[in-house]
This record gives sequence, structure tokens and C-alpha cells, in this order.
Amino acid sequence: MKSALKSVLLALAAAALPAAASAHPAIGDAAGFGHGFAHPISGLDHVLAMVMVGVFAFQLGGRATWLVPTTFVLVMSFGGALGAAGIDVPFVELGIALSVVVLGAIVALDVKAPLAAALGIVGLVAIFHGHAHGAEMPENAAGAAYAAGFMIATALLHGAGLALGYIIGRAGGRQGAFVARAAGGIAAISGVGILAGLI
Repeated sequence: MKSALKSVLLALAAAALPAAASAHPAIGDAAGFGHGFAHPISGLDHVLAMVMVGVFAFQLGGRATWLVPTTFVLVMSFGGALGAAGIDVPFVELGIALSVVVLGAIVALDVKAPLAAALGIVGLVAIFHGHAHGAEMPENAAGAAYAAGFMIATALLHGAGLALGYIIGRAGGRQGAFVARAAGGIAAISGVGILAGLI
């Protein structure tokens, strides 16, 4: 059990590591892509939510393993377009923080939601994350390159979550259930801290 928990903590740390390295995104021709790629990995709230989407998709299994992350990325791009166009979406920051709590709790409780409900949940929170990415696009950044950057970074974080789910699955039985609850619980508690302005 200790080695399984250690694997989870290492995976979460690896997923969060790019946030520390993203302080200097690319400039020049790559500015749009670099800024876009850096945005999702520059905040703990985005990182935790994206990783939990991947774990949630793994827990559901079947078609959900690719439909849940794909839906998130596509709906997020729509939210990004709204943000870039200056179209207001209320409670964006609150929605992002709540998404960490909700997704973490879903993973911790191993909620077996119907696929349509799972897609609805991730689609809803994706709008908030996407809007934040789009609204914070630098004025001199190329829109398409910026969008490609945050979409690819998000997909990679989803991939990290799927990998974490695989590690949890390898633990199996009670160990796997404990590790999943631990990972989801860590994310949910972090989300509460973000909500409270502590992180």
C-alpha cells in the first residue's frame, strides 16, 4: 500500500511540476503557442482539475476513457473563444475552484456516472477553464496558436490523469480503492483551500 500511495503522490507531483517551470513562456513567433501552453500548467487549480478529469475517465472505462477528455478539450476551446472575444461568463474563478472540489470528490468516491452525465459535468467545468484561458490571452499572441497551446497542454494533463488511473488500477482491490480515494481527496481538499484563498 505504501508503494501504491507513493506512486500516486509522485504522479501528482509530476503533473504539478510544469507549473513551476512555466514562468517564461516563449516569445516571438512561438509567443502564442508558448503562452497558451503555459496557461493550463501555471496554476494548481487547472492542473488538479485536468488530472482529475483523466482519472475520472479511467475510472469510468470503456468509451469514457477518450470521450470524457475529448469533450473537455472541445468545450474548453469554445469557452476560450468566449473569453478571447470578451464575452462574459459569470463566476469563472469560482467555477474553476469548485471544479477541483467536485472532480476530486467524484474520483475519491469512485462515482460511476452515466456517460451522458459525465460528459455534462466535464463540459460544464470546461467552459470556466476555457474562458479563463481565452480571457488571459496576450494581445500580441496569435489566437490559433494560443488555442493550440492550451488545448495540447490540457490534453497532456488529461493523459497524466489517465496514467495515474492506470497506476491506481494496477494496485487493484482495496489498495487501488484506497489510492484512488487518496488522490481524489487530495485534489478535493486542495480545491477547498483554493476556494478559501489559502493556496
